[in-house]
Amino acid sequence: MPLALFALAVVAFGIGTTEFVSMGLLPQIADGLAVSVPAAGNVVSAYALGVVVGAPLLTAIGARVPHKRLLLMLTGVFVVGNVASALAPNFELLFAARVLAGLPHGALFGVGAVVASKLVAPDRAARAVSMMFLGLTVANIVGVPAGTALGQQLGWRFAYAAVAVIGVLALAALVRLVPHQPRGEQAGVMHELRAMKNKQVLLGLVTAVIGFGGFFAMYSYLVPMLTNLTGISDGSTTLVLALFGVGMTLGTLVAGPLTDRALRPTLYGGFALLATALVTLHFVIGHLVPALIVITITGGLSSLITTPVQMLLMAKAHEAPTMAAASNHSAFNLANAGGAWLGGLVIAAGWGWSSPTLVGAALAVVGLALAATGGYLDRDRRASKVVLSSTGAGTEAAGQDRPTTACAQDPTA
Repeated sequence: MPLALFALAVVAFGIGTTEFVSMGLLPQIADGLAVSVPAAGNVVSAYALGVVVGAPLLTAIGARVPHKRLLLMLTGVFVVGNVASALAPNFELLFAARVLAGLPHGALFGVGAVVASKLVAPDRAARAVSMMFLGLTVANIVGVPAGTALGQQLGWRFAYAAVAVIGVLALAALVRLVPHQPRGEQAGVMHELRAMKNKQVLLGLVTAVIGFGGFFAMYSYLVPMLTNLTGISDGSTTLVLALFGVGMTLGTLVAGPLTDRALRPTLYGGFALLATALVTLHFVIGHLVPALIVITITGGLSSLITTPVQMLLMAKAHEAPTMAAASNHSAFNLANAGGAWLGGLVIAAGWGWSSPTLVGAALAVVGLALAATGGYLDRDRRASKVVLSSTGAGTEAAGQDRPTTACAQDPTA
C-alpha cells in the first residue's frame, strides 16, 4: 500500500477525533459557556448538520478542482473550524464553529476514497479505502479518549486545539505524500449530479441511512446501558469505548480484503451478523464479560457495512464517484440522528435501557432487505454495467460488483 494512504488516514484520524470528542466533554462545555448539558449537546448536532450539508455542497463546488488541491482546501477548512471552536467566546459562536468544522467531513472522505482507490490496482481498491477508514477507527481507540482526557484536565478548548494541530499535520502529510490526480475532461457539478440519478446509488444511500441507523440506535445509548445494566462505573466507560474502537479497527482490516473479493456478500453478511449481535447484546448486557465480548464484536461488524457500502456507491456512480462517496457520509450522519432518535423513543416509552439494541437489530434487518433488493436488481439485468472513470480498465460482472474505478470496452467481460 502506498504511503499516500498514511496521509489520508491522518485526515480520517482527525475527523474521527473531532466528531466524537464533544460527546465526552459536554459537562465541561456547559460549565464553561454557562448553558445546560442538554443545550451543550447541540454542538454534536451542529457538527452532524455541517456534515449533511457540506458533503454534497462542497463536493459540487470542488467538482472541477484536482483531487489533491481539493483535499488541501477541505483540510484547511477543517483546521479553521476547529481553531474557531477552541476560541469561541460563547455558545452561539461555538455552534457555528462546529457546523463549519463538520462541513468538509463528508467531502474529505468522499474525495479521499476516490484518491485511495486510484493509488492501487482495481482489485485492491477496497483495501486502500479501508486503510483510510483505519484512521477513523484508531481515533476511537486513541484520539477520542486522549482528547476527552485533555479536555477534562485542561479545559474543553484544548481538545479542539489539539484536533486543529492534527489537521495541520495532515496538511503537511497530504502535501508531501499524495500525488497529483487530474480530473477528467467531463468533470463538473452536472456530471457528478447525473451520476447520482442512478437508482442503485439512491438505493445504496437509503440502505446506509436505515441499515446503519441500527448501529447508531445502540451506540448512542451504549454508555447509559453499561452504567445502568452492566454495572460499569462512569470512569470505566472510556475504556469500554476504546475496546469498541479496537473491534472497529480489526473489522476494518478484514473488511477491505473481503470487499475486494466479494462486495455484496460482505455487505449481506455485515447486516445479518450485526442484527444477530445486537439481539445477543440485548440478552447479555447485564453480564460484564459476555457484554464486553459482544460489544467488541459489534464494533467490528460495523466495519463490514461501512467499506462495502462506500465501494458499492463508488461503483454504481460510474465515472463520477466523488459525489456518491461524499453523500455516503451524509447518509451515515442521518443514520446517526435517526438511530439515536428511535433508540430514545423506546427508552422514553419505558421499554428499558437495553431496548435500543432490538430497535437496532430491526433496522439492520431492513438494511439487509434493501441491500438484497439492490443485488436482485443487478442480477435481473441482461448485461452487466461498465464502471467508468478517466483511467484504468475493469468491469462489473453481472451480479458481482467489482469496486473499481475502471473502464472497459466489453461490458460482459
